[in-house]
Amino acid sequence: MIYSSAILEEILRFANPTETVWITSKSKGIAKELALAFVMTPRFISKTPINNRTNIINGWSWQNYTLEKLVRIYIVCLLSEKDGTDQLNLLFDTAEINEAVALHSALPALKNPTQFLLRATDAVRSNMGSVFESIAFENPYPSLYFSELAWNQMVLKCIFNDKAIHRIYDLENRSNQALADTLSDFAHERWAAGRRVPSQVWRLVPQFMNENLLSDINKLAQSDNPRDVLAAQLVNKEIAQPGSTKGQWKELELPEPIYQA
Repeated sequence: MIYSSAILEEILRFANPTETVWITSKSKGIAKELALAFVMTPRFISKTPINNRTNIINGWSWQNYTLEKLVRIYIVCLLSEKDGTDQLNLLFDTAEINEAVALHSALPALKNPTQFLLRATDAVRSNMGSVFESIAFENPYPSLYFSELAWNQMVLKCIFNDKAIHRIYDLENRSNQALADTLSDFAHERWAAGRRVPSQVWRLVPQFMNENLLSDINKLAQSDNPRDVLAAQLVNKEIAQPGSTKGQWKELELPEPIYQA
């Protein structure tokens, strides 16, 4: 599916006349010219906030986007549509942080998204937090194209680094037994060290209960921490009536001191 036209419509709502002329002119270029425009975008396009939750693709949010970033995404989409794969790969290879963020944010809107699956999984292993978050958060690409193993690695990295897993699109729908079991093992390690895990991670286990997980939930229910108690209540409620806790985990989506006992 082609998304560049819909993205351009949104861009033109925010661009001033000078920016509109530049965008229109550059959009007509061949692949090499588009790649150069991608790099030069900050010189000609402002950082006007966008902050829209677009409905172009389910799960793709433009919250905290700027016009500059969205224009770069538009150019990436044009490159994909004009078979500029070589130029896109060169941009990935040479990108600085902001360029890398735009490239990974654009992945779900590309003409050939699976062609860049390795780029996306590489971003999960990135030590640059903003690059990792550009693929993990408010981005439907992992849900659509990641294997179970790659998905689990992304979710676990969020948990290990105290990042907000609720920002992962399709989090509950892509939950699985292997992930639930790994979360249980992780919790045991933390508890043995006198530490906690974020209470909201238990939202991933109700469909996959076994003896170990049932024991974990019973431990949470007896915790002195009210957030853990609430997590146990929500898990038990979801087990008894699947779908009944939708929207009720929000209270546990707030930051918490997970490294305190």
